[in-house]
Amino acid sequence: MCQLPMSRREWLKLASLFTVTGAAPLLQSLNARAATEPDAPVRIGYLPITDAAPLLVAHNNGYFDAAGIKADKPTLLRSWAQLVEAFLSGQVNVVHLLSPMTVWARYGSKAPAKVVAWNHVNGSALTVAPDVNSLSDLGGKTVAVPFWYSIHNVVLQDMLRAQGLTPVLKRTSAPGPKEVNLIVMPPSDMPPALASKQIAGYIVAEPFNAAAEQLNVGKVLRFTGDVWRNHACCVIFMHEQDLTQRAAWSQKVVDAIVKAQSWTRAHPEEAARPLSKEGANHYTPHAAPLLARVLAPQPSEQERYLGDGAIQHADWHSKRIDFQPYPYPSYTEELVRRLKTTQVDGSNPFIAALDPSHVASDLVDDRFVKKSIEAVGGMAAFGQSADYSRKEIIVV
Repeated sequence: MCQLPMSRREWLKLASLFTVTGAAPLLQSLNARAATEPDAPVRIGYLPITDAAPLLVAHNNGYFDAAGIKADKPTLLRSWAQLVEAFLSGQVNVVHLLSPMTVWARYGSKAPAKVVAWNHVNGSALTVAPDVNSLSDLGGKTVAVPFWYSIHNVVLQDMLRAQGLTPVLKRTSAPGPKEVNLIVMPPSDMPPALASKQIAGYIVAEPFNAAAEQLNVGKVLRFTGDVWRNHACCVIFMHEQDLTQRAAWSQKVVDAIVKAQSWTRAHPEEAARPLSKEGANHYTPHAAPLLARVLAPQPSEQERYLGDGAIQHADWHSKRIDFQPYPYPSYTEELVRRLKTTQVDGSNPFIAALDPSHVASDLVDDRFVKKSIEAVGGMAAFGQSADYSRKEIIVV
């Protein structure tokens, strides 16, 4: 992860994985693994971002063992391409993926996998250079996103268009004064690129926004959870054959993850250390104080963000990152609608043909998570309405 924008080769590799032809060899490997190892343990694949927190807390706190299922130590992977390849081939069987990426996986590559729960909500922000004070200041500049199929790209493009700016994907020419050039960049490369003025900003998951603040190389211009209230970012993705052939095992997996979400909500500051490089399992390369800045921000920071406009909807009472597992159908439907107007590199004809209500019922399997939620006290335990429904609130 040392290059600046994701290399064209890496992007093409990942794009090929999300086609029927490209995914076929990996799915054959998945089937072979399943045949030879029908009782495979929980094998988590993750990227070192706060999005992975529930999966890592579930392992660290022994919730899989408590549920009576074996779990290997989670496997840290360095890119979305590595994570997707490991999942499609069956090397790992439980992953967190960007929510739009699961749409691409199921309908672009016909991957037999489903979303079983949300991993977290919010947890991302648009971070910019110190001299950028508004979205309009990004005209003629370059902004990095972590992946084309990400809620970050969707929200950013909505925000830019609302300011009269046009998102463009130019690799060889400079953007015009009313254009904002978008590139894909690994999260760990974003703060250095911002510091060296190679980009004017980036929109990404934590803790890379907090890192820019800590290093004094950038500032949060807007939290994405203040644009799309309590939006999902990463979701839990599992193989469909596990959900059908190992239903009891799958229920225990989801139970452990939901229990971890509940624990993390109740112990945000305590969660920082085991997730950090100082923790016993060294899950991520991040220091505990940096993670605590995201998981348990100080009240004074809330006031600062209200003052400078990074938070504009105080009445939403949104947390910098929160953990709520239920995959609301209304979110999936709205996500599909917005993906239809979001620019991405490469061909995506399947998006135009998607019906939002069909995707909400076909991509998501919420049988397990509802039982898991009730086991920890119901939706009230996550600050949500007991009727498992909500209206999407998006103010760009």
